[in-house]
Amino acid sequence: MDTMPLVVLKQFRVIYGSVRQHFRDVEQRCGVSGSQLWLIHEIARTPGCGVSELASRLSIHQSTCSQLVEKLIAKGLVSKVRKPDDQRRVGLHLQDEAARVLALAPGPFEGVLPQALQGLPSEVLAQLHQNLAQVVANLTDRDEQSAERPLSDL
Repeated sequence: MDTMPLVVLKQFRVIYGSVRQHFRDVEQRCGVSGSQLWLIHEIARTPGCGVSELASRLSIHQSTCSQLVEKLIAKGLVSKVRKPDDQRRVGLHLQDEAARVLALAPGPFEGVLPQALQGLPSEVLAQLHQNLAQVVANLTDRDEQSAERPLSDL
């Protein structure tokens, strides 16, 4: 095997390890996951926002965001309040305990990878996007080929 793929693989491992360590630190200090912390931070920035808006800001699926919100409600960190101007819509608000979680949290709230990506020049980020799209396409092709094979071939 060519050495360059191994060098790049090592870079991915460093990124993954750094992200995983940050998430462990968040969980140990705050008792919430890294994703939940980011949600809490976003709700603190815009009290009354809805799940759709949060999902968009975190670039996650709305159903994933709803599940994260429900976990935060169960922990007593977030509450849903019907919007006075439209009773069909619900706004999210932080409970008092959420302020303690934010105070304990190691930064950055959105996580180390989004922060690292934000620090890149736009042309570098565009090139990275293009290159990662090729990696994702290779993985997608592999997954599709695997799904098309009969179980007897596996």
